[in-house]
Amino acid sequence: MYQFVRYEKQDEIAIVTINRPEALNSLNRAVIGELEQVITEMEHDDSIRAMILTGEGRSFVAGADIGEQYPLNADEGRRWGQRGSAMMRRIELLPFPTIAAVNGFALGGGCELAMSCDIILAAGPNAEGKGGAKFGQPEVGLGITPGFSGTQRLPRRIGIAKAKELIYSAKIIGAEEAKAIGLVNEVFAPEALMDGAIKMAKSFTVNAPIAVRYSKACIDRGMQMDIDDGIAYENELFGLCYATADQKEGMKAFLEKRKEKHFENK
Repeated sequence: MYQFVRYEKQDEIAIVTINRPEALNSLNRAVIGELEQVITEMEHDDSIRAMILTGEGRSFVAGADIGEQYPLNADEGRRWGQRGSAMMRRIELLPFPTIAAVNGFALGGGCELAMSCDIILAAGPNAEGKGGAKFGQPEVGLGITPGFSGTQRLPRRIGIAKAKELIYSAKIIGAEEAKAIGLVNEVFAPEALMDGAIKMAKSFTVNAPIAVRYSKACIDRGMQMDIDDGIAYENELFGLCYATADQKEGMKAFLEKRKEKHFENK
């Protein structure tokens, strides 16, 4: 169905693989178009409880396609940035947990794409000390700013001062440094990355899906509010949990001291 994106499901986990390895999975119009279609599929699939996003080969996404960007004028550049940002915002707004499994280069648009996910996991170097995930926003070296919301998401992830350092310098960092500054949640051996991502996704999907979705909404919306409004929003969704069958099942299992739970997403 897709030429540059591979989309599959393992039970309740959606796995999206960007599949343009000959160009290090760089984002051109065709790749973004297919990602938009996959996102639409996921938005309309109530069975999905988590998503993993990764890249084929030795790159996650090496950036947006420079050949397509080079001839753009100011208006075309603005619309290009708007399209990429809108696509990544749709990923950010998916109601279920999302994990970026970064297997290699995540530069420019690739770093921005990873940051549109809730969790970033990264591959460390191989046994010979080579390869592994690489993160950066190197756009100023090309004469542009980050254009797919990198100036907004990076400081929200790692703090303003460190984000300014990385963006102003165009510095590229490895997986361990990315973890140390709070960009990455965990680092895995390259061969263990996808297993680690699936294991984490399953740790989310075993819980009450409505409660997980509401928790994501509370965090994401609350971080854009003052604390009093954020608390009020949490109180509202907390209350709505008590209208679900899953709340009754979860608490009943606790009271009956049974580990097995049967959450039905309702």
